[in-house]
Amino acid sequence: MKRTIIKIDEKICNGCGDCVTGCHEGALQMIDGKARIVSELYCDGLGACIGECPVGAIELEEREAEPYDEIAVMKRVSQEGNKVILAHMKHLKDHNEMGYFNQAVEYINENSIKIDLSPLEKNKTQMFNIIENKNGHVTACTGSKSASFDNSEDTGNGDSQAEIHSRLTHWPIQMHLLNPVASHFIGADVILAADCCAFSLGNFHDKFLKGKKLAIACPKLDSNKEVYVEKLISMIDEAKINTLTVMIMEVPCCGGLLQIAKLASESAQRKIPLKLAIIGIQGDVIKEE
Repeated sequence: MKRTIIKIDEKICNGCGDCVTGCHEGALQMIDGKARIVSELYCDGLGACIGECPVGAIELEEREAEPYDEIAVMKRVSQEGNKVILAHMKHLKDHNEMGYFNQAVEYINENSIKIDLSPLEKNKTQMFNIIENKNGHVTACTGSKSASFDNSEDTGNGDSQAEIHSRLTHWPIQMHLLNPVASHFIGADVILAADCCAFSLGNFHDKFLKGKKLAIACPKLDSNKEVYVEKLISMIDEAKINTLTVMIMEVPCCGGLLQIAKLASESAQRKIPLKLAIIGIQGDVIKEE
């Protein structure tokens, strides 16, 4: 499957080993004086090692790699002692990967590991900006890291614009940036919306987004759309999403997004319901099927 994973430039790497220390998951080792990724299974693609590299030899890229496995990571880090377990779980919580964090807690409980998790309660979520280099790789600020948050609670009665409530529960949402097997996609109902839909439909959040996870794309302007097919296949087969709703505008060029979804649905091993919503340019819902 294609996912975000680190890339090390061996010509730039000075062999300091700081990144190895910073990778509590154990994906990196020093070999022949250079940092090397030894297990794609252990690399979560969140880029903690990037900030540890003093020479900028590490970046994130999207490529074919084994799916990240939190249970495999916990089996490894649990052998290193409680300090390493806490460092790993702090890393997950700092990046708001609460799905993987909960898997780690379950592993601890199932294996009767005696550990005090109270220090993790003080951690706060951080958000970062997105910066990409000319090759489209995310660099030092790691803005494509996954984040989940709770927008389920109503905060007003909708009488004023200030009380309109967001139903977005995760980040990022653009198809090129998101991780198709991020914890928030697992078993979710997903809506794949053309970029213009939310701007055209006044009640997009409550009518369509509430209770769903969002991905957005533009079938006319986006490049490398074949990646979208692969990511949707991963959502269906790896994240095991429940349903996929495609939302497009009534304009002809928007139909390409439905074709991408159909191709992914036909190519995936699992079969899930594929729904369609067409939005008019004046903000009305023309069709739902």
